[in-house]
Amino acid sequence: MRINADFSKRVAVHSSQMEWVRSPMPGVERRMLDRIGEEVARATSIVRYAPGSSFSAHTHDGGEEFLVLEGVFQDEHGDYPVGSYVRNPPTSSHTPGSEPGCVILVKLHQFDPADRRFVRLRTTEIEPIAVADRLGVGVIPLYDDAREDVRIEVWDPGAVTRASAPGGMEVFVLDGGFEERGEGFSRHSWLRVPAGDTLDAVAGAAGARVWIKSGHLRHVDD
Repeated sequence: MRINADFSKRVAVHSSQMEWVRSPMPGVERRMLDRIGEEVARATSIVRYAPGSSFSAHTHDGGEEFLVLEGVFQDEHGDYPVGSYVRNPPTSSHTPGSEPGCVILVKLHQFDPADRRFVRLRTTEIEPIAVADRLGVGVIPLYDDAREDVRIEVWDPGAVTRASAPGGMEVFVLDGGFEERGEGFSRHSWLRVPAGDTLDAVAGAAGARVWIKSGHLRHVDD
């Protein structure tokens, strides 16, 4: 399976317009943003767990990164409410599920194979840091290394973000919205900017809260 698999191209997906696709596990459905592979895949997806649903125990050979968008995600290591950001590195394992139900943004098989760093953050408990040279923008740092930078940005209404993306960038709308090159992006819309391109966004009347990952697309062919 190949979905938005040419990483040299700019891609916009408005997931609220997509149908949910069943996974092999009852009660677990997906909206696939990009994917290379079948059930074991390099993938970016929005995954919905119905109340009481779960996946069988498994190991993440290529790592797993997720942000909880709705409800409470659960595994044997704890409960992760809305706003939780988690990185489970390669060789980690768990049995995921959700008694109350949840929706998560998840990325699979996209880690440095040598990475062994776990991350567990509750972003709703972190105050954004004002950016001195970007009027109306606050940042919540989530993760940063030589390969990538992951953060949440909070954009005031009308805030302008013009940024180069030498290593590529992904922008996912958590709340609010923005306009970029004449296209509107609302809640749970996703934009992938290829390496060498630029982001030119203006926040909407309600502002925007966005999850951003940058730098990582230069490593897609590793």
